[in-house]
Amino acid sequence: MLEDLAMIEGEYLRDILYQPQALEDTLARLETSKPLQDIAARLNQGKFQRVVLTGMGSSFHALHPLNLELISHGFTALMVETSELVHYNNRFFDPQTLIIAASQSGQSAEMVRLAKTNHKRCTVIAVTNTPDSALAKHANAAVLTRAGNEFSVSCKTYVTALMALKWLGDVLCERDLRHTRQELKHACPAAAAYLADWRDYVHTLARVLNNTRHLFLVGRGASLATVNTGALIVKESDHFHAEGMSSAAFRHGPFEMLGSETFVLVFAGDPRTRDLNQRLLDDIHEQKGRAELVDQDASLPCCRIAEHGPSVRQILEILPVEMITLALAVQAGREPGRFELASKVTTTE
Repeated sequence: MLEDLAMIEGEYLRDILYQPQALEDTLARLETSKPLQDIAARLNQGKFQRVVLTGMGSSFHALHPLNLELISHGFTALMVETSELVHYNNRFFDPQTLIIAASQSGQSAEMVRLAKTNHKRCTVIAVTNTPDSALAKHANAAVLTRAGNEFSVSCKTYVTALMALKWLGDVLCERDLRHTRQELKHACPAAAAYLADWRDYVHTLARVLNNTRHLFLVGRGASLATVNTGALIVKESDHFHAEGMSSAAFRHGPFEMLGSETFVLVFAGDPRTRDLNQRLLDDIHEQKGRAELVDQDASLPCCRIAEHGPSVRQILEILPVEMITLALAVQAGREPGRFELASKVTTTE
């Protein structure tokens, strides 16, 4: 059956398989600059009333874990899409707001408008893959990812953004960065170990997803980054409709769609709500629905991710979804990740 995979062995797959190296390159270059240290000190001294986390697409979704971390630490943090921030939330543009803006290109239409709208009123931290971008030049401090060039769909840029945002969160919360670096070191080999069996995973998922018309990705907490990004990349990669939402939201309506043509991927996620996610999986199976769990003890090897703590889990969770994008492409007989209508950088609002 290996000849069936020839159609998917293009630039998008190469980017997926390069993710461990991109993570290693990013981790090796993460550093704390003087401007970033100064911003962290001001934040902990109460100089900012709020932290606004902003981005678009997968960059926006990647902010979920950091948002939870900042709130848990006692800061007032909220997530606002950049398109909404610049047009409908202008009152946030004041010196008492700290903006954390994530954008792989740093030069999308929304980020260019953010720089123009802000006029240096807010302090801005950029998290970007492009050091000479409009966003990076406008920002007071920047945390750079080292994903390299990316063909189309966010994969390298997404996982490296998660790593950089974890680092940034620990800088802002004044944690021991030696411990942060030690924890994040597990991400590179764990991702490489998972991706080593990508062919087996694609074959398995092509069978599991047979006759699927409705794909739901559900989770809670930090896993909202995964389910929302996952649904986005399935649509981009395969022209296949998928929806990401919280496990709780799935019960409020979409549960009625369970049937032979619906498949639900449930992310076990953080221990504090893992039982609730497991209960959802059990209830789906009780209704004869089709669902699998992504967890360290998942029944399917393609849904099994190593446990190295929450920060690494957030990075590894997206890998089974990437395998789904490849499996759906095999089913459809098309090359995944090749844009026909969109572009890598969105330059029009």
